[in-house]
Amino acid sequence: MVVFTVLFVPVILTLLPLSILYVMGSSGGLPEGDMADVPPQFLQICGNLPAVDCMQVFMMNQFMMMFMMMPLIIPTAIAAYSIVGEKTTRSLEPLLATPITTTELLTGKAVASAGPAIVISWVSFGIFILLLPLVGGTPGLIRNATGPVWLLAVIVIGPLLAIAAVNLAVIVSSRVNDPRAAEQAAGVLIVPLVAVLFAQLAGVIVLNITFMTLSILAMIVLDIGLIYLGARLFQRETILTRWK
Repeated sequence: MVVFTVLFVPVILTLLPLSILYVMGSSGGLPEGDMADVPPQFLQICGNLPAVDCMQVFMMNQFMMMFMMMPLIIPTAIAAYSIVGEKTTRSLEPLLATPITTTELLTGKAVASAGPAIVISWVSFGIFILLLPLVGGTPGLIRNATGPVWLLAVIVIGPLLAIAAVNLAVIVSSRVNDPRAAEQAAGVLIVPLVAVLFAQLAGVIVLNITFMTLSILAMIVLDIGLIYLGARLFQRETILTRWK
């Protein structure tokens, strides 16, 4: 399951928007009448872009959430097994008996889980940008996808989400005996992203610089809180004596 998550999820989430763009281009694109489905608030982002460009930008902005979810989904599967998995394989006791501090232990597990996920998500986004012109992406879409909103979402918010997911998974996995329970608990972070996706589709919010900046500040506060909470809740002696 971990291998599937790490290898195939990025491929699927990268190829899905590219496939939709290719199909749109092969069918002659979307008629301008479909612009009526675009929320009026979103038209501010389009500016003077042609209708076809604006429609592509609107469609692809929904998939921006996927590139934000990628560094959240991938490390969760790894981090969920970081404590419980070591307990079941009986490698946790020798690890906790070493002179390593709790902060060093949790930092190492967080980096080992979040690091690959962040790199994979950045590589997937780079492939997505490179393939956009080949699948019918318009110049307006390419400028938007390489603009500050997308870059903040993928390069900044994505890693912050990965850190939050990893710390939450480690916290839960240090309190339960089932790695699946830890993974499901950490997966709750996907819910706000799904809510943002539907709010954008409904025209309630617009993913602009202001929204991204506020999201970054909120994620920094959340990450700091989860790191502190994880260090406080991780009781080495309790884990060694209670988990049998």
